[in-house]
Amino acid sequence: MKYTNKEILAACNKMCQNTLMETLEIEFTEVGDDFLVARMPVTSKVHQPDGVLHGGASVALAESVGSAGAFLFLNSKDIVIRGIEIAANHVKSVRDGYVYAHASIVHKGRTTQLWQIKITNDEGALVSLIKLTTLTLPKNK
Repeated sequence: MKYTNKEILAACNKMCQNTLMETLEIEFTEVGDDFLVARMPVTSKVHQPDGVLHGGASVALAESVGSAGAFLFLNSKDIVIRGIEIAANHVKSVRDGYVYAHASIVHKGRTTQLWQIKITNDEGALVSLIKLTTLTLPKNK
């Protein structure tokens, strides 16, 4: 069965209930054949002490969208996805508004996947560039 983009996004957002993603108010907003986009509000909840977006919140956003993308694009309910390596370069500060994580697949293997996640601000300027490697495992039944 082929799902619409609206149905896919609704399912992604529903998965976030009672998780870190809900705490950080991460919302999935766009999906394509080889990418997934989520946004996160930048408020004091995700600030470091000097009032700018905490790098750890950016990494949590990136791993959330990349892992969700891996699960979606492997298209199997019998797997779980785990992040096994993440590397982030933070290049711009953000104090408010939203940040957007655009995850695109670089390598789609059956066992490992490599993702590039670009986090941008409301103006489209690059905030962080992140590489995520995910591992596919069989779901314990």
